[in-house]
Amino acid sequence: MPTIASVEKTMSSSLVEVTEVSVDKRDVFDGDSIASDDAALATLGYKQEFKRAFNALEVFGIGFSIIGLFPSMASILVFAIPNGGPIALVWGWALCSFFLTFIALALAELASAAPTSGGLYYWTWSFATPRWRKVLSWMVGYSNSMGLIAGVAGVDWGCAVQLMAAVSIGTNEGFTPTTGQIFAVYVALLICHGLVASLATRVIARLQTVYVVLNVLLCLAIIIALPTGTPHDLKNSATYAFGGFANLSGWPNGFTFVLSFLAPLWTIGGFDAPVHISEEATNARTAVPWAIVSAVGIAGALGWVINVVIAFCMGTDLESILDNPIGQPMATILFNSLGRRGTLAVWSVVVFVQFLMGSSSLVATSRQTFAFARDRGLPFSGYIYKINNRTKTPVNAVWASVFIALLLGLLAFAGPSANSAIFSLAIAGQYTAFSLPIASRFLGGREWVPGPFNLGRFGLPVAVVAVTWMIFSIVILAFPASPGATAGGMNYMIVVYGGWIALCLIYYYFPAYGGAHWFNGPQTTLEGPAGRIGVTVDSVQDMTDMNGDLSEVKEKA
Repeated sequence: MPTIASVEKTMSSSLVEVTEVSVDKRDVFDGDSIASDDAALATLGYKQEFKRAFNALEVFGIGFSIIGLFPSMASILVFAIPNGGPIALVWGWALCSFFLTFIALALAELASAAPTSGGLYYWTWSFATPRWRKVLSWMVGYSNSMGLIAGVAGVDWGCAVQLMAAVSIGTNEGFTPTTGQIFAVYVALLICHGLVASLATRVIARLQTVYVVLNVLLCLAIIIALPTGTPHDLKNSATYAFGGFANLSGWPNGFTFVLSFLAPLWTIGGFDAPVHISEEATNARTAVPWAIVSAVGIAGALGWVINVVIAFCMGTDLESILDNPIGQPMATILFNSLGRRGTLAVWSVVVFVQFLMGSSSLVATSRQTFAFARDRGLPFSGYIYKINNRTKTPVNAVWASVFIALLLGLLAFAGPSANSAIFSLAIAGQYTAFSLPIASRFLGGREWVPGPFNLGRFGLPVAVVAVTWMIFSIVILAFPASPGATAGGMNYMIVVYGGWIALCLIYYYFPAYGGAHWFNGPQTTLEGPAGRIGVTVDSVQDMTDMNGDLSEVKEKA
């Protein structure tokens, strides 16, 4: 029977002893003890550096809070209303939610097999063919980092817009914010989120329960308040709510409906977040995959109900909703139904929940940034790969992510189309990072050892549907909001995304100094009997077999 190390701290503050425990590799970590989680991480080549403070509910909490259901829906309603109206809200959402479940299932299976903060690029390295795994792992690492940082930018920009919408409502629509004013609020939000994401792991973990409760209560409040408060003349019939169609984009009707997918694609996104806190979760091989699947499933179902309620309560004058001086379609719908005071009360909660969503997004982003720096994949990796001695969190990675998100926010000055590129960029970057490890698992020819969450023979068809849907989504996200767009109305996602991918590849293949000359995939941080550290981890199996087993390992605290 193969052996694996179980980490056991001594009373000494300067030494960690690792003792040998005989176990079966397939069943070793089904328990919920921190020791078995640390041992699972050791088989992947990494020492335990974070505090494991997230329980199963809190792991789900970070995934669900990053989805931030109603605040996200409020941010992207502008993409659904002109591209189908009620049909886009109800049936576009339902269709996307169905296919997003396939992505969640495929990722959950991988997360159960190898739960690590680097997740996606680690899996790509482990399962891709030796010829391609270096460049593919590199691309996944950068695409995932880019997508997550763009997600933080999109969430915080949406929060800034929502906050300004509240000011507009409070001043009788007499205030219209400038891009510069919104950007200033955006920067302030990034700084606040940087402070929150730098807190101790235990504090961040406990906050997730609060986030879940607030998100669910807000959704229930909307579901109850809108039908109750909407005037009779704004209430729509079932025929209109479930079958009404509006095309305000200029594209052919069928393609208009397809473009409305941006709304649910953005809302139910970032659900790899539980993966990135794997090293801070207890019973990670079970908690992380179920957090991914349950967050996507609950968000899809609850979001559909909210969309149905909106379709019944928004009236039929969709152009006035989009052109209202408030400047925010969801705020306009609430204003029409609940009046000024009711809208301000609800909207203040929406803004606050969006703020909480941004903090969780930055937490997940910083863990991915930390992990990729740990494996020497980023510039200034030596600086970014640091754990703060007091909080035991990657504070340097947090602020590096904040800085890049701040730069990305400057795209807003290029106009509304560039602003929407931030939303699309987050999706495209994430889907690139999701697709490659899922495909590599089946095309790379490497050994597959499943974790407790296992799809069995359904794994391949689920993966095929997931990857196909993601490729389709990336393609449609590259189209502008209307045909014949001018420079000001173009969709700059393809420019930003293509530019980022090109820069990554140039950086990788650059003569003498590029990643091809020094990036070697995941690096073990364990110090073995021979004193080796920084050895490349070729796969989970290779790491388990390295030096025979991981017994007698010692590391300096």
